[in-house]
Amino acid sequence: MERLLHYVWQHRIYAYGSLHTTGGKPVEVISPGLHNNDAGPDFIDAKVKIGDKLWAGNIEIHMSSSDWKRHRHDSDMAYDNVVLHVVDRDDCEVFTSKGRKVEQVVLHVPSYVEEHYNELYRASLDMPCYRHAVELPAVTIGNWMDRLATERLEDKTRRIVDLAERLGGDWENALFVTLARSFGFGINSEAFEEWGMHIPLMAAGKHRDDIFQIESLFLGQAGLLDEAVLPSVYRDEALHEGYFKKLQTEYAFLANKFSLQPMNGARWRFLRMRPQNFPHIRLAQLAHLYVSRQVSVSSITGAETLDETRRLFVTGVTPYWESHYVFGSTTTASSKNLREASVDSLLINAVVPMLYAYGIHRCHMEYCDRALQFLEQIKPENNHIIRLWLTYGMPVKSAADSQALIQLRKQYCDRKDCLRCRFGTEYLKTTHVYHVLQEPKK
Repeated sequence: MERLLHYVWQHRIYAYGSLHTTGGKPVEVISPGLHNNDAGPDFIDAKVKIGDKLWAGNIEIHMSSSDWKRHRHDSDMAYDNVVLHVVDRDDCEVFTSKGRKVEQVVLHVPSYVEEHYNELYRASLDMPCYRHAVELPAVTIGNWMDRLATERLEDKTRRIVDLAERLGGDWENALFVTLARSFGFGINSEAFEEWGMHIPLMAAGKHRDDIFQIESLFLGQAGLLDEAVLPSVYRDEALHEGYFKKLQTEYAFLANKFSLQPMNGARWRFLRMRPQNFPHIRLAQLAHLYVSRQVSVSSITGAETLDETRRLFVTGVTPYWESHYVFGSTTTASSKNLREASVDSLLINAVVPMLYAYGIHRCHMEYCDRALQFLEQIKPENNHIIRLWLTYGMPVKSAADSQALIQLRKQYCDRKDCLRCRFGTEYLKTTHVYHVLQEPKK
């Protein structure tokens, strides 16, 4: 409930002129202050007029006045600059560590705010405020979607910057690992990132002109050349074909030469996965892409249009994989090039964040601008989150929109963090319930 009291204070959900201190002085809120997510008072840099005196300082909020002493604020100098204590129940006077009496005001959460919050929190739907959200003004929806898309891109940017720092400032290696993670296409993302960290690029670079050696290195480090991880139904055929054994022999040579240790091949997931997403195929495509030298930090920053960037990912597989998805299981031969939707997924999840992160790193804002433009130009993703919002009537026109809705779902809806969500807070502000939270009509 204290979080709701924060919300009421921050958004000034109370009648003008209704606030008075417990001693009867009128309180006028000039600025509620900035919400403080770190240690210390709840709101900082606030301005309030108490009686005829203007105060600038911090605001602390509790359900009861006695929480001040219970939390030991009366002996903490960090709270000496609190100019107003906002509470739901006044049960005692409060003082700073220097003995100054802190003015208090009683503020209650309006019943309709509490009612709406409980509806949102208890709702079993994925996005419980969907009916209200899609009916908000276009400018409100657009502003929040822009913010969400930027948030998601910033989250990915921080991940890449942290990765580059862990790799000693090697941005090419950071690109390789980021790209590898994206080749997992969600289900195997963690395994692919682990695999990317297992690839010694300095060693791989010495054999970059030989696709067979790179393929054996990539599959070997993935733990997929271990006979124990071969599916029993295909094991005999895989060993009979000979290609598996040749890769094994080559990898043994490279592992001995560079003192390599493979990852656990059991980390890879295959259940309920389309064959074109099997790790063997994705690794074969990555090997082909690596040998082609098409994708690098310089090629990504040098590609000025979306079409140029897409062409960097034109790749295929070696002849063996044209007729296989796993070792030992022969299928109809096909080129197994990356499909357009797969390329766009790589752009959204690897290239755009890398371009944005590198732009910040090198202070080249044109890279950041281009990254944002690409998101606006790429078609929206097609997954269950986006399909659900489309069912509700939310306009989804680009990858920027789909990324925004994924951010909304994962960082707000799944966490029931409605008090930080623009859609949720707009719903809480409504003074009457005009929608029932229920599944959309079919």
